[in-house]
Amino acid sequence: MKLFDELKWRGLVYDMTSPEIENVLNEDHLIFYLGADPTADSLHVGHLLAYLVAKRLLNAGHKPILVIGGGTGLIGDPSFKAQERQLLTIETSLKNAEGIKKQVIQLLPGVDIVNNYDWISGLNAIEFLRDIGKHFNVAYMINKESVKSRIENGISFTEFAYQIIQAWDFEYLFDKYHCTLQIGGQDQWGNITSGLEMIRKVHGFEAKAYGFTFPLVTKADGTKFGKSESGSIWLDSNQTSPYDFYQYWINTSDEDIITRLKQFSFLSPEAITDLEFEVKNHPEQRQAQKALAKELTLLVHGQTALTEAMKISEALFTGNVEDLSAEEIGMGFKDLLSIIVSTDENIVELLVKTGLATSKREAREHVHNNAVTVNGVKVTDTDFLVTKTHAIGMMYSIIRKGKKKYSLIKHE
Repeated sequence: MKLFDELKWRGLVYDMTSPEIENVLNEDHLIFYLGADPTADSLHVGHLLAYLVAKRLLNAGHKPILVIGGGTGLIGDPSFKAQERQLLTIETSLKNAEGIKKQVIQLLPGVDIVNNYDWISGLNAIEFLRDIGKHFNVAYMINKESVKSRIENGISFTEFAYQIIQAWDFEYLFDKYHCTLQIGGQDQWGNITSGLEMIRKVHGFEAKAYGFTFPLVTKADGTKFGKSESGSIWLDSNQTSPYDFYQYWINTSDEDIITRLKQFSFLSPEAITDLEFEVKNHPEQRQAQKALAKELTLLVHGQTALTEAMKISEALFTGNVEDLSAEEIGMGFKDLLSIIVSTDENIVELLVKTGLATSKREAREHVHNNAVTVNGVKVTDTDFLVTKTHAIGMMYSIIRKGKKKYSLIKHE
């Protein structure tokens, strides 16, 4: 399957500026770019699709450039935003850019990374108006969907001018790097076409440059993609642990999983078709979800983190937690009902305190029925004490009742 056909099969083509793009992507080797807005010092999974589309182009022989919007980030993209963005400081913008660069290098080995602050910051007002602004018709700018949606509620000149600055990015890269393609989500269509318009006006209408967009990711149930109960799923392991990242994909719904495999995985169409069969016939095994979680955790965090995430998941499923380190327990069990103790505690008392039993009588029944384990060891004595000495890493004790109910004891 040729590149463009595969992009379409995976649902990754929303719109394109010319039908020539199909042949260009299939037959040529071009330089393309995508942008990153440094509003945070990490990407999150909502950004990930753009970099995986770029990776598909890279694997097909095209050369990527990442443009970090250190300059445009100081202005703010109005595209389909209900209100003005909070302006970044220069220091925050450049600091965030460094965090993003590290993550993109992991995803796109060999990518060229530039920061548009380097060329925008040297621009004075006269140059902006004479050399760049003269190429833009105000009526054309107002009719962009990203601007029209904000006209009634108000848009500042700062954000109104954003499309001019980003258009200059494309023209600058076309001129300096021979970059002929910009890719982005469907919300970037107006910015991409503005760039093409500037390239034609500066370099002539025979100048060959292109743009294509991919759909924004949505969930079948209407909830926002990229969010969990605890918030955004970040690529930075200090903000979202590799285990939580892994679990996010494991928890993908059956309704969404095949779409996600097409969008986010590099599995072949044949392999995805086989997994679709598994989802329909053996959904409880979650083979498709596991395949996606493994691939993306490996890509973003590496083999060691993937192994650790799978180890924690297996321990949660089987109850064999005794081989986990204190750090791994902190990741895997952080959302459990937990209590802090400063002394040795009786198992019956703890079952009640943690809500695993509604009364001491019920707690004793659980123990007598061999339904209680502490750190993977079955407890059969109602006088059993949970102690710091026998805690994992001298920090944690995990009580399990039955197969799936846990509580976490943290020892001071």
